[in-house]
Amino acid sequence: MEYNADALNLATQKARLRLLKMHHDAQCGHLGCNLSCLDALITLYHVVMGGDDAFVLSKGHSAGALYVALWSIGRLSDADLDTFCRNGTRLPAHPTTDAPGVHFSTGSLGHGPSLAAGMALARRAKGQAGDVYCLCSDGEWQEGSCWEALIFSVHHRLDNLVILLDQNGLQAFGRTVDVASIADLSSRLAAFGASVATVDGHDPKAIAAGIARRESAKPHIVVLRTRKGNGLHFEGLVESHYLALSEEQFLAACADTTGGTIN
Repeated sequence: MEYNADALNLATQKARLRLLKMHHDAQCGHLGCNLSCLDALITLYHVVMGGDDAFVLSKGHSAGALYVALWSIGRLSDADLDTFCRNGTRLPAHPTTDAPGVHFSTGSLGHGPSLAAGMALARRAKGQAGDVYCLCSDGEWQEGSCWEALIFSVHHRLDNLVILLDQNGLQAFGRTVDVASIADLSSRLAAFGASVATVDGHDPKAIAAGIARRESAKPHIVVLRTRKGNGLHFEGLVESHYLALSEEQFLAACADTTGGTIN
């Protein structure tokens, strides 16, 4: 798809406002990890992915960002988003296959890369067109299953697989480097034989370019350097993983997004 910076910026702003409202109305946490990957998801759905491509959200706790990305391309309605995290919804805090375009229910971390690799291999075996995209968190890569999936993908030369790795540096109980010292993910991923690009995860043009910068016959991984809670009062703090916004914080966040006051 053609890259149009103004259109993409407007789509991202609308998606951010809708995400803030959705989480505020539901008084739901996980807002920080949604905002660290929102730019990547909007870029993916508006610029990169075509009709034959598939997406797997491995970091299921960022379901809100996926829902507003699907809303931004018309696959979910405002009425759908109004049911977020409510009884009987098809849009819970972690995605299920009840939502459009969701191939696997996710939430337990470390499974997305294996699922996406299997899809990529099956597509190639069947001669199907399209790439498989998967979004992971950086804390997730402390799990052995992710590295097993990478070994499998490199062995099978799955160049129809693209993994986006949201490296915001925080996980549920603190900094990722304090839990396991693997901050230099890019060099480790490359050492396993993957094609790797590292970009600013809040720069849509850089994200699109990083996805396009792929080597042949290798799975491609784009490491997104991001900030948890991007732009909010608790940006870069572990609190952004759990806490919902108060009314005052919600209005301030909306005003910061639009550059004005939200009534």
